[in-house]
Amino acid sequence: MVALYRTLDGEVDLVLHPVGCEPVPHRDDPVASAVEGLVQLHVRGDGLTDRYLSGRSMRSNGTRLRLRGQDVTPDRRVVTTTFDTDHGLVVHHSLEHRGDVLTSSVALVHDGSRPVTVDLVSSFAIAGITPFADDDAPGRVVLHRWRSAWSLEGRLVSETLEDVHLVPNYAGAGAVAERFGQVGTMPVRGWFPQAVVEDTVAGVCWGAQLAWGGSWQLEAYRRRDDLCLAGGLADREFGHWRLTLAPGDRLVTPQARLTVVRGTLDDACDRLVGAMVPGALGQPSIEHGLPVIVNEWCTTWGRPTHDSVLGIADWLNDHGIGAAYLVIDAGWFRPDDETIDWYSSHGDWEVSHRHFPAGLKAVADGLRARGFVPGIWFELETVGTHAEASAETAHLLARDGVPLTVGVRRFWDMTDPWVIARLTARVTDVLRECGFGYLKIDYNETIGLGCDHPQSPGEGLRRQVLGTYGFLDGLRAALPGLVIENCASGGHRLEPSFVGRTAMSSFSDAHEPPEIPIIAAALHRLLPPRQSQVWAVLHPTDSPERLRSSLAAGFLGRLCLSGDLTSLSEGQALVVRDTVALYARAAPVIADGTSRLYGDLPRSWRHLEGWQALRRVASDARAALVVAHTFAGAPATVRVPLKGDGWQPDAVSYGSAAVEEGHLVLAGLRPHDATVVLLRR
Repeated sequence: MVALYRTLDGEVDLVLHPVGCEPVPHRDDPVASAVEGLVQLHVRGDGLTDRYLSGRSMRSNGTRLRLRGQDVTPDRRVVTTTFDTDHGLVVHHSLEHRGDVLTSSVALVHDGSRPVTVDLVSSFAIAGITPFADDDAPGRVVLHRWRSAWSLEGRLVSETLEDVHLVPNYAGAGAVAERFGQVGTMPVRGWFPQAVVEDTVAGVCWGAQLAWGGSWQLEAYRRRDDLCLAGGLADREFGHWRLTLAPGDRLVTPQARLTVVRGTLDDACDRLVGAMVPGALGQPSIEHGLPVIVNEWCTTWGRPTHDSVLGIADWLNDHGIGAAYLVIDAGWFRPDDETIDWYSSHGDWEVSHRHFPAGLKAVADGLRARGFVPGIWFELETVGTHAEASAETAHLLARDGVPLTVGVRRFWDMTDPWVIARLTARVTDVLRECGFGYLKIDYNETIGLGCDHPQSPGEGLRRQVLGTYGFLDGLRAALPGLVIENCASGGHRLEPSFVGRTAMSSFSDAHEPPEIPIIAAALHRLLPPRQSQVWAVLHPTDSPERLRSSLAAGFLGRLCLSGDLTSLSEGQALVVRDTVALYARAAPVIADGTSRLYGDLPRSWRHLEGWQALRRVASDARAALVVAHTFAGAPATVRVPLKGDGWQPDAVSYGSAAVEEGHLVLAGLRPHDATVVLLRR
């Protein structure tokens, strides 16, 4: 990658292109091109964005940056560009080369004598897209984004700039912008914090990904021929955020990860997803083999007991099913009053002695004795309105002077030392004393635009997120062997900062619907599959096709078994046992490889037709995995392209598989069926 800093009349911006792809000379017209700003910053009192964008964008405004200098480390891996402003703010932009990505962040240091209020500061800004056209590149530039909704995460949306209406006008008098993102504490709600811009003629893609668990924004902006892409914290207009810096204060933005690659959308996503993998490698060593998880959530649906949990463990052992973790999900604390459910009663964290008469340690010891790592569910940042803790209003977030209540949830102030001490005693200490080795952290609401704070609701939200990071980091330091699952009503926290702090993440709350493989496959462009925990919920009433489909979906990430396991027939149990054994053989490919998706994919994820097959090739290119699912109207035979020659099927879960003319040919599948094929060469 080449990072090219352009300067003109004191302005500086950043253009990225792959080595060997040289930019072409641009047409000589002042309306066609300009330097657009390395850092997008707005200081209160300076002019707002003009060109008919005020209220739609805060970038390219009246705050001026004066270049002070640029430092480059001897190995040329870190470039720090420093600017001065008229307000005493010193702006440091850092660009660091890390493998296949560049990381970008901005530090503001107040070196002046009077307070300064900031309404916007970006983590990154890329200009000059696309440098491979001498005009406005009509019809050839595509903006790729990913939408997200509860149990429908990761839908790719690809639009030309013309379709988004990011078209420069004839005179350069106006500008256009597409600002999108998320406001609240569920960072993957509406959109994923990732975008890729593709020049389809040059065959070059620019990718950007934000590592932030709170309100964020990405913005595509165009005034002239070139497209600009920037992003970071959601600004005052979009995220209700402002921050007043006193002399000596400092603010560091969330990290952005950037890349540019000669290749496809998938090549760009490979790099961004690959940058998330080091967080997984630093997890407890038990995780290196991607062991199978069993979670009893879809067995008891919030009503676990001592006997039901140990009964699952005994059934797994009796049938030789090699899972490592057995997780007690929500409801272990539920009150004796059957009219109050688990969903509104969490937060006191007192075990139900009616359902766990010997306490949590006894059931954890029982799981250990049976060979399982015991796991347990907490939703530690929130409090149900039926919990006694909901009355601790001095330690809960407020908005407009009243406790911030969303549905049946209130929220601990994660910046409050009293709260941290309480959570340490009731979560960290309980995990240690009872011997739990696995923690599922859930988060089932968002605080929305923010909470009361002297600066702004958005700044209160930002500090809340930092407080959550601090607790997670402290938890990992206190219990270094603990395996932590990141869940937020399923997949609402599938972004790098939370993914990197945990061993794995719940891919979705899609527990039983047929679209599970569609979602799980889509997430390969957004999340390392070794950290994407996929539900395989099984019932004795499942048809053979349904059983195969559910189990095969688990190969698209981390296999998590649930459902009416102890009621399965002996024949069904044998299928589960053999599938888990095959999963162990496929785990190295799931852990380290690259994925490509093929098929006749359905337009509606709720009304499935056609087929899909995900091919994942190990990093050493000696093993590959194909996971194929059929839906209504699927053909009897499907062909999946293979990468390179010499492949031979090593294991086939169902049907027949043969290699012909560089393709894997799958036959014998019925509608709503699935197969898994492990190949080697």
